[in-house]
Amino acid sequence: MSKTRLNISIDYDLADFIKIYAQENRTTASEVITQFVLGLKRRAYRQRADDILADPEFSQVLAEAHARIKNGSAQWHTFDEVFSE
Repeated sequence: MSKTRLNISIDYDLADFIKIYAQENRTTASEVITQFVLGLKRRAYRQRADDILADPEFSQVLAEAHARIKNGSAQWHTFDEVFSE
């Protein structure tokens, strides 16, 4: 994945903590911040996914599809059959 530069301002004590943490864990301050932001992104995505899964109609359709796959009655199609015009 390509990278970009992002300039942020944080308190000195937090910057020092990140540097020490990174050194103790044999990583970089950039990687510490990247992992933190990825964690935020995962939580945000998971919340949206939970909202979708909470929909009773979606849950029913998902359960029916799962049952068809398990019992062998699912009808499979190629990528081209599904997405070609």
